[in-house]
Amino acid sequence: MTTARELPIRLDMAAIAAFCRARGISRLSLFGSVLRSDFDPISSDFDVLAEFRPGALDQVGWEFELYGHALSEIIGHRVDLVTNPRPWLRETLNKEPLPIYVET
Repeated sequence: MTTARELPIRLDMAAIAAFCRARGISRLSLFGSVLRSDFDPISSDFDVLAEFRPGALDQVGWEFELYGHALSEIIGHRVDLVTNPRPWLRETLNKEPLPIYVET
């Protein structure tokens, strides 16, 4: 299993934690090509699974669409933000997610 230290880019973990706390994200995990050898730092995006605290999205409107963009700026790559994965994706998420933020 890949660890945060073995990722092909360096992540600002403090900025990621601040992003998550401000938005009620309880767990943020990477999955997909960033964890595999086929990751291309120029063309690949970051697949990110966000899990929210109960009720965290109750008062969020259109600004939710900006979450992925804000996270892209922190990470420095395009982000595909997943919050409610389809059933076919759940199997992959059960096997390979790398948590980069977990609320304590």
